[in-house]
Amino acid sequence: MTATRSAIAVLVIGGLATSLFAQSDEGRDRPRVNTQMHGADAANPAPDPDTISVPETLSAPAYFGQIAFERSCASCHGINAAGGTGKGPPLVHPIYEPGHHGDTAFLRAAMTGVQAHHWDFGDMPPVEGTTDETVALIVTYIRELQRANGIE
Repeated sequence: MTATRSAIAVLVIGGLATSLFAQSDEGRDRPRVNTQMHGADAANPAPDPDTISVPETLSAPAYFGQIAFERSCASCHGINAAGGTGKGPPLVHPIYEPGHHGDTAFLRAAMTGVQAHHWDFGDMPPVEGTTDETVALIVTYIRELQRANGIE
C-alpha cells in the first residue's frame, strides 16, 4: 500500500472512531463532540443567551460585523452568537475557539457552506450575498464576543 493510501486509511479510520465516540443529545442545543479530542469544555451546553457578556464597546470592524451578523447569521446562530434558535450552534462556545476553528473556517462556512460535524443541526448552506469582507467583519465581532466570555 502506498504512503498516500495509508494516510487516507488512517484518516478514514480516525473519522469513524470519532463518530463512534461522539456524544449526541437529540433535540437539545448541545454539541456532539468527542471530548477526548476537543477537551472537556467542548461538551459544555450552549450558553443561555442572557448570560453572554457583550463588550461595552466594540472595535469599529466588530461594530459593523455585529450589524452584518444580525442581518445574516443571528436567525440561526442566535442573538450575540449564543445559539438557542434550534437552527444553528452557538458561536460563543469553546469548540469555536480560534485554535480549533480559525477565521478561515468561518469564511469557508459562510461562502461555501459546511457539512455538520460537531452539532445535530444539519449542514449549513452558503450564506447568500455574503462577501469575504463582510465575513471578516463578522469574524471580528464573534472573536470579540468570545474574548469577553473567556474563549481565547
